[in-house]
Amino acid sequence: QEKKIFMVQGHYPVIRRLLRARGWVERKVPSTGRKLEQYRGDQSKQRLETRPSNGGDSLRYAWLPAVEEEEEEQCDEDPNGIHDLMSYLVRDQSPNFIWTNFLEGTDCRLLQQGNVVNHYARVDAFTTKEGLCLSLQKLPWIEQADPNTFFPRCYRLGIMDEREAFIEDFYLTAARSLLKLALEEAGDMPVRTEQVPDFAKGAGWHRSHISHPKHSTARTGSPLYPELVEEALEVCKEHLGVLWHQDIDRSTPSPCRTCIDWDRFLQEYYRVAHEGAGLVLTRQQRKQCQHLLQCLAEHLPQLDMEGKHNIWILKPGAESQGRGIVCTTRLEEVLQLARSCTAPSVHVGRWVVQKYVERLLTIFGTKFDIRQWFVVTDWKPLTVWFYQDCYLRFCSRPFSLCYLERARHLCNVSVQKWYKTSPDQDPRVPADKIWSNNQFQEYLAQLGKADAWHQVLVPGMKAAILNALRSAQDKVVFRKGSFELYGADFLVGEDCQPWLLEINSCPTMSPSSAVTRQLCANVQRDTLRLVLDRKDNPTCSIGAFELIYKE
Repeated sequence: QEKKIFMVQGHYPVIRRLLRARGWVERKVPSTGRKLEQYRGDQSKQRLETRPSNGGDSLRYAWLPAVEEEEEEQCDEDPNGIHDLMSYLVRDQSPNFIWTNFLEGTDCRLLQQGNVVNHYARVDAFTTKEGLCLSLQKLPWIEQADPNTFFPRCYRLGIMDEREAFIEDFYLTAARSLLKLALEEAGDMPVRTEQVPDFAKGAGWHRSHISHPKHSTARTGSPLYPELVEEALEVCKEHLGVLWHQDIDRSTPSPCRTCIDWDRFLQEYYRVAHEGAGLVLTRQQRKQCQHLLQCLAEHLPQLDMEGKHNIWILKPGAESQGRGIVCTTRLEEVLQLARSCTAPSVHVGRWVVQKYVERLLTIFGTKFDIRQWFVVTDWKPLTVWFYQDCYLRFCSRPFSLCYLERARHLCNVSVQKWYKTSPDQDPRVPADKIWSNNQFQEYLAQLGKADAWHQVLVPGMKAAILNALRSAQDKVVFRKGSFELYGADFLVGEDCQPWLLEINSCPTMSPSSAVTRQLCANVQRDTLRLVLDRKDNPTCSIGAFELIYKE
């Protein structure tokens, strides 16, 4: 009668405990409660489904309880079987509130008008890498916003036009990178890049890459490429002309693709950038490099963050938790890896390739990212709540562009849990690889950037989230009464600008540290306050949530 029947699919003990404390009764799905023993007997016949996870942190699967977790929960929270009995009494009642891992795993007959569900349909338009890439391409036609200012440029390799656009982008980035490498030289002396050790050469994550060229003369017999700088200058001039719309009368739509022999240029560029070959730069060329890069910076928001090594990251378009991600510095490897993968969820049509953020802020020499929560409580009108607490995730090894293994470059907890902290890791990096945003703010203050969190990072994250949602708004299937908690992942540039990587539709609530144990519990508590308590009491506390947008 009070419409306080809930259903939870998945291991969410905090949600269960908080709802029961409010006087709600759980209608358990058949696999739980008194059927736990039956599940144990049948578990050998059941398997997780490894279909794409819609961008969420958790595997999408036909929901099955984790035995140890469920058993512990029952021993701790239902020693007398009271909740099982109450669940049995409401077994034929429709739940008024449903919290599930993913919407597709919920019986559609339970989705009646008026009940509350923690997911919307068709959110893959912004919660998969492929969907976010496509949606943000359309952003300039929807809003007066440029995705290149907050989202590393990204291409879907299964779409011919985008694959060709990526190839051209790779060419142009190589040319700009060569100019940046050339400017490492103080005068007319050739730039010398550090020699890649033989043991580190290889494809994918194990390919070495040079981050700090050495200023020295080329070794005897080391090839010099005086024409490379001239060719790179020519390419950048052509590109600048395109950006200035000076190519209107040209017969070719893409002069940058035809002005030099790109196959030869790339092979020689690789030798300079990655293999230690020498490079000659004259004083006049140095001035030209400086001028061109300054002009290009006015048109290319990512010129600084892209660095000078032309590293790209290849991702399956609908996977999560770092699955299938490969980082490389060579065009042929990107195209070959996309073609060679035969896994159904990562075939060439589902690959995206994205520019790696090379110039990023590190903490104690270690890469990190930010997991930022937000809730959408309505799509018509779009209503967005930003959570004011978040956490940082660290890698297990010091950041380096020389070595591209996962332990240095993927911050996902699901990836890093497989690696031990390396001996050369700074001891100040937390052992559990997690920081709170408060700890990060203290660190920024030590760097003399005390205002960066509130003046740069938070406004930048809010803007990126809103732009992503607006770009995909027409694709989401709206349902009144639903809501959804999302987890957005950001990298931080050297200038403290946040760069959006992805948005997860089912952010993990499993604590991996003392920080996440507290924060994950808090965000679940405050989400229930926002979507349940606030209906009856509009002035009730909603914890750390802040309304940042309502149409």
